[in-house]
This record gives sequence, C-alpha cells and structure tokens, in this order.
Amino acid sequence: MKKAKKHEPHEEHIDESWLLPYSDLMTLLLALFITLFSMSSLDAAKFEQMASALSSALNGGAGVLDHTSMNPTEATTDLGKNKQVPEEITKNKSAQITDAQMAQKEQEDLEKLKKQLDQYISKNGLSDQLNTKLNQSELKITISDNALFSSGRADVKPESRSLAKAISNMLQEFPQYEVVVSGHTDNIPISNSQYKDNWDLSADRALNFLKILLLNDALDPAKFTPSGYGEYHPVASNQTNVGRAQNRRVEVSIIRKYQSNNSTVKAVNPAN
Repeated sequence: MKKAKKHEPHEEHIDESWLLPYSDLMTLLLALFITLFSMSSLDAAKFEQMASALSSALNGGAGVLDHTSMNPTEATTDLGKNKQVPEEITKNKSAQITDAQMAQKEQEDLEKLKKQLDQYISKNGLSDQLNTKLNQSELKITISDNALFSSGRADVKPESRSLAKAISNMLQEFPQYEVVVSGHTDNIPISNSQYKDNWDLSADRALNFLKILLLNDALDPAKFTPSGYGEYHPVASNQTNVGRAQNRRVEVSIIRKYQSNNSTVKAVNPAN
C-alpha cells in the first residue's frame, strides 16, 4: 500500500492589517500634494493652515479634506482674495495721490487766472464794475450790468465787447474747465415790449454775453452754459439803490473739478 503523503504543517497567514493605515496616510499625502500643486502661489497663512490640517489628520483628528478644498479653482480664488486686499488699498492710495495732485494743479490754474483778471481790472480802472472771487467751488467773475448793458436791454454795449474778448482770451488758456454765465436782476418789474419779466431779461443778458465769449474759436462751446436767475439770487438788499445795483449783474463762473474738504480731495460734478 502506498503511504499517504504527509502534508507539511500549514503556515499561518502574515498579518497585513498595517496596510490600512499606510494606505490612508498615502491618500492624505496625495491629497496634500494635489492641493499644493493646484495653487498658483502659496502664502504663509495658507501653508500654516495646510500644516495644521495634516497634523490633525495624522493625529486622528479631522482630515485634510475637512480643512482645505480639493477644488483647485476654489483654492486659487481664496488666495486671490487674500492678495486683493493690499492691491485695492494700494490702488486707492494711488487714486488719492493723483486726485490731490490734480486738485493742486487746479488751484494753481485758478489762482493764475484770477491774477490775470485782477491785473486787467486794475489796469483798465474797472474795480468799481468788476471783481473776482475764488472759493472752494469756483472762480467767479462778477460784472456790473451797467458795464455791459443799457437799462432794460440785453444787447452788450459796443464799447463793452472788448471786455468780453479780454476774458475769453484768458479763458482759452484753461480749456478744461466748465464755465457758467449767469444773468441776475433786481426785483423791480421790467416794463417794456421786449421782455415780460426779469427772468427773460436775465437769461438774454447771459446768453448774449456768452455768445461774444464764444466768438473766440479756441473756446469749446460744449464747456459753456448760459443761465438766467432773474431777481431770485440777490447778493444785497433790494431795499436801496446801492443794493439793487449790486444785484443787477452778470457772473462768469469757472467751475472747479476738485475741491478739498477736511484734507480729503473730492471730484466735483459741474452739473450739480
């Protein structure tokens, strides 16, 4: 009889349970490197967050995926947001510096124009008929009505056209500014066949003076606006002859684009 072949004792299977934590660790590391690779740049704060997440995962806490997004777009967006803050601050500071420089240039322009006007007024003995005033919103040239018009009329006197020409020649050096020409009257009702009220008279006076200014081809008509206020913007009392004479006037206002208020430069909308 054949002897039954003896079987060797069965070897016990090697314990492979260590592969589970090892594979988990490899998965976490893979997730970490994929996330890092997806980022266009990495700042210190983001690195600390990733390191903290990894440490937590290795110590049995929440995994990397609980702390950082596996979506490359989201990671890049987060970093972009972090970088936008200083960029926006820098842009705002640059804009403020630029506005301040423009405001300074504007102040120099208007002071120069005022000086030229004052010299013209002094040279021609017109101090009782013209004056200038520079404030935070405009450079205003005020012209007495009797320097330009006959009583109750809106046609500029022939001898006064030279005044309009002189002003237009000065304005052409500063073509970037908006100019408003406004007419004003006293409160005594007008009584003639040409005008039914002071409002019409003031509007015609402003328009006629503006048209003479614009005979200078160097001026841009789009920058000029005529306006009639009638008796409704007095600068003095209408109870006296002196006050009424002050109220009858034409004003040429060169409007600022920038104004300073508590050291903050603000753009000015000429339409307001």
